[in-house]
Amino acid sequence: MLTSGWAQTEGFEMFTETSFNSGNQVASVRSAGTTPLARGREFLSIPGPTNVPEMVLQAMHRPAVDIYAEELLDTIHQLLTDLKAVFRTEGSTYIYIANGHGAWEAALTNTLSRGDRILVLESGRFAKGWGEQGDLLGLTVESIPGDWRGTVDMAAFEARMKADTTHEIKAVLVVQIDTASGVVNDIPAIRAIMDAARHPALFMVDGIASVGCMEFEMDRWSIDVAVTCSQKGLMMTPGLSFLAASPKAKAAHLKAGLRTSYWDWSARDLPESYRKFCGTPPEHMLFGLRASLALLFEEGLEQAWARHRGLAAAVHAAVDVWAQGGAMEFNIVAPALRSPSVTTILTPGFDPQKLRDFARKNCGVVLGSGIGELTGMAFRIAHMGYCNAPMVLGTLGATEIALNALNIPHGSGGVQAAIAALNQHFGPEAAR
Repeated sequence: MLTSGWAQTEGFEMFTETSFNSGNQVASVRSAGTTPLARGREFLSIPGPTNVPEMVLQAMHRPAVDIYAEELLDTIHQLLTDLKAVFRTEGSTYIYIANGHGAWEAALTNTLSRGDRILVLESGRFAKGWGEQGDLLGLTVESIPGDWRGTVDMAAFEARMKADTTHEIKAVLVVQIDTASGVVNDIPAIRAIMDAARHPALFMVDGIASVGCMEFEMDRWSIDVAVTCSQKGLMMTPGLSFLAASPKAKAAHLKAGLRTSYWDWSARDLPESYRKFCGTPPEHMLFGLRASLALLFEEGLEQAWARHRGLAAAVHAAVDVWAQGGAMEFNIVAPALRSPSVTTILTPGFDPQKLRDFARKNCGVVLGSGIGELTGMAFRIAHMGYCNAPMVLGTLGATEIALNALNIPHGSGGVQAAIAALNQHFGPEAAR
């Protein structure tokens, strides 16, 4: 005889079962209670890696090809062209076998020399991390501290630009969306401050959590170096990062003293495919990337941006309701500054790990954790990349189930508020 049963733990019940032999038959008796509902496809609701479409996975599931074959050469050429459309630039584009940190290093080493001063505009974790990388490379790093609950300190930045009359600052670094805090920085406004001061510094923008998810206009905003990576808005597996360089950045490259063979643009500008990757191209990932960009272009960039706005509105509406219970709140207070790709939720009234554990084990939904200064103090809901309304509503529904099961104080009706927000997004014309 095998016995099992329900056990009460952490505010919810766990299923057990009693089995016994009855002649030649095995009978099973389920005790009363609530069985976990996690069986089925897991909902990955973290801000990277994000969900990879089946079409993209299938594109990678194929034999290897000759790295000099015409098919691969055509794929590389097409991808470098397609990335110009993604960044909205006529500049040069590059693909690296690296995560976003690799693209950061490529941006710095290709344009700067040891001892050059860079100005980092902080607004959470990631601009600061980019600056820390510059420090290890031998750059002189100056930072304008930012509030983890707000944007770049624009007044301090303006004052610093005006004060730097000798143009010691060679580059300004900022992220458009900080994935940790969930804030959106106003990139055109930052560029306008530089222009008003007639400052010649290179303008470098991290679009890792924004490219493909919201408006990004490299040429129109006079960005000199833009970076992003594969596993967020571009709907691919982790492992590729992308960089776009303006003519001004390419001119700086000719004098840069930090150039290394792996990141070097000059080598990657040569026609041979292996030179564009400093060795063997990551061909299967390139085939997958071509499929993911085809999906993005089929939808249309502007439509993808609008989809992200609509999904974000649904998440924000739910959190607005839940926050009425007093146990949680938006990390970014001002609605206009909240990211369309990830929402960071502070949890002063409970341990967010318990919520994440319940949602995953019992509902099959993976929520993001707080990172950086918000470690153990927040959870994050991603709504980026290959994501639609049912996926967001499922994530919100599982979160609300967890809030109820764990007796966490919260306003009721968060999912209903999200549905209302989606209805408002579509509007009456959607029925026509």
